[in-house]
Amino acid sequence: MAASPLNIQKHTLTDTLTPQAEQRLLAFTKSELFGKTFREGMDLVEETAAYLDGPGRQDSKQLGRSDALTYASQSMRLTTRLMQVASWLLVQRALKEGEMELSEARADKYRLVAEEKPEGTLSFSDLAKDAYALPARLLDLLARSEQLYERIMRLDRSLYGSIAAQAGNTVADQINRLEAAFGRSA
Repeated sequence: MAASPLNIQKHTLTDTLTPQAEQRLLAFTKSELFGKTFREGMDLVEETAAYLDGPGRQDSKQLGRSDALTYASQSMRLTTRLMQVASWLLVQRALKEGEMELSEARADKYRLVAEEKPEGTLSFSDLAKDAYALPARLLDLLARSEQLYERIMRLDRSLYGSIAAQAGNTVADQINRLEAAFGRSA
C-alpha cells in the first residue's frame, strides 16, 4: 500500500535541521549579535524588575482605580513577555556553552509564539493614546520590551523557522493564522 501524501508529510515532521542550518544556529550563538542581544535582554529584565519593585510601586499607588488596574495588567504583560525573552536567550546561551543539545534546543517548548492578546486588551499604540495617566517609565519599558520581543521572534523564526514550518505550529503557524484573520495572503 502506497503512503498517502499526508503520511509522507507527517514523516518529514520529524526531520532534523540540515547541517547548514545547525551550523548557522551555532554560529549565531557565538556571534556578536547574540552577545549584544543577550546583554540587552538581560539588562531590560533587570531594569524592569528594579522599576516594578521600587519606583513602580510608588507610581502605581498614585494612580486612580481604573489606571491602577491598567498598570497592574500591563506590568503583568511586561513581566510575562520578558520572562519569555529571557528563557529564549538562556536556551541559546546553553546551546552556545554546550550545556544543551541542538535537538533539545529545537523543542517546541522553547519557541516563541506571537503574543495572544485577550479581547479588550489594549495594544501598545492604544495604551499610549489612552493611558496618559500611566507612568512614562512603564510605557517606555512596555515599548522597549515589545520591540525586543518582536526582534527575538524574528530571530527565532529565522533560526528555527524550518522546524515551525514543518511542525505547523509556533511562530510560522501563528503568523499564518494572523494573516488569514486579517485577510492577507502569505
